[in-house]
Formats: sequence, C-alpha cells, structure tokens
Amino acid sequence: MPGSNSAAIDELIDGCLKSSRRSQELLYRQLYGYAMGICLRYSKNKDEAREILNDGFYKVFTKLESFDRQRPFKTWLARIMINTAIDYYRQEVGKDIFVHEEVAAEFPVQEAVISKLAYEELVALIQNLTPAYRLVFSLYVIDGYTHDEIAEQLNITPGASKSNLSRAREKLRELLSKINTDNYDRVAR
Repeated sequence: MPGSNSAAIDELIDGCLKSSRRSQELLYRQLYGYAMGICLRYSKNKDEAREILNDGFYKVFTKLESFDRQRPFKTWLARIMINTAIDYYRQEVGKDIFVHEEVAAEFPVQEAVISKLAYEELVALIQNLTPAYRLVFSLYVIDGYTHDEIAEQLNITPGASKSNLSRAREKLRELLSKINTDNYDRVAR
C-alpha cells in the first residue's frame, strides 16, 4: 500500500539512497529512540545497546535499496535491529550459552505485576537475564517469534528455546519477587 510511511520518512529514504550524509543523520536521529528501545531489550546495558544500534543502522544504510516501499519502514528497521542483536550474540557470546534440554514446563509471568512496572523497569529486569534467556525471552514474548522460528534463527532446538524461555520467566519471577519484598520492607519500616 503506497503511503504506508510518512512523507518525511520517504524523503529521508530517497536522500539516503542518494548517499546524502544529511539524510542519513536525520533518519538516524528520527528513529534513534525507536531503534534504541529494541536494542535495549536485547542487550545487558546501554553501551552494548548502542553498539548493536550503530551496527544495525550501518546495515540499514548499506541495504536500503532492498527495502520494499510498500511495507512500513519501522517494521523493516525493527527486523534489522533484532537480527543485528542476534548476530552480536553469535559473535560475542557464542552458541554454547543456550540450554540444550527438551521441553521445559511453561511458567506464566505474573502479568498483573508486570503491568504495574514502567517500561524502563521492565527493560532493566530483562537486562538482568543471561544473554540466552534475554534473547529468547525478547524474541518470544516481546517480538512474537515462535519457538521454531527462534530455533532456526539461533541454531538451537525448539526444546532449547522453550527451556530458555521457561528459565527466563523463572528468573524474572525471582527478580519481581525481590522487588516486591524490597518494596514491602521499605513500607514496613
């Protein structure tokens, strides 16, 4: 559908395709917050997120001619940032970080507690997870990938993906419990 992107984004894309540094800078600035939000979910801190973000924007600018103008640009950008985060972990951490177990029991995260958390607090909790747990949790819960898709992306089994998700949820439950206990202790004093 033509017009799925704003005229400003289309204009910046045109400039980027003509190798305009100014257009690249403006596109980067306009979408920095959106892209950084994605990268923070997959990283352990802001420095790591910034590295992933910059690598991702490099890919955006070098592969922009492959972008289908009939689709939303933000969706394409998000996919690149997620794939860049996955590539980062493949290079930096290695595939041995994943638990290779068959199916693990699923534990639902207490949604009432999560709904009370601010976005920044949720990202901070996710950043406390190990790289494998953080990656699988973000892919499955936040970005909507299936276990089969995660397994294919990360070169692990669907069972390992399920196991990592289960363990991530359990770790988040522990972190949430600690927050609740700490808050109770402060109020009780």
